[in-house]
Amino acid sequence: MKGRINNKLGEIQISSEVVALYAGMTAVECFGIVGMAAVSMKDGLVKLLKRESLTKGIYVKMEEDRISLGFHVIVAYGISICAVADNLIANVKYKVEEFTGMKVDKINVYVEGVRVID
Repeated sequence: MKGRINNKLGEIQISSEVVALYAGMTAVECFGIVGMAAVSMKDGLVKLLKRESLTKGIYVKMEEDRISLGFHVIVAYGISICAVADNLIANVKYKVEEFTGMKVDKINVYVEGVRVID
């Protein structure tokens, strides 16, 4: 689905893929995030996604002028998961709202694994 914003000059449509890519790039910059995760329902395995396929670990739902996001992430070992999730939510909410001009209603963070950072 596409987000729509109307102004005096016309209508702006934003694809959910664009929002997912921007949100994913913002998320991997956050402290404590190792990367995005893809979960295989068949095997129950979690795979760390490369930078080119960040959008596979993100769920975007757009309604009118509101956005809901879901992140499947892998966090760094030894760092508070609560602190990492709060940081991710605050950064992504601010940057996506500034980028799109739409309100972010909800951000869910699903921690799929923990990795030691080299």
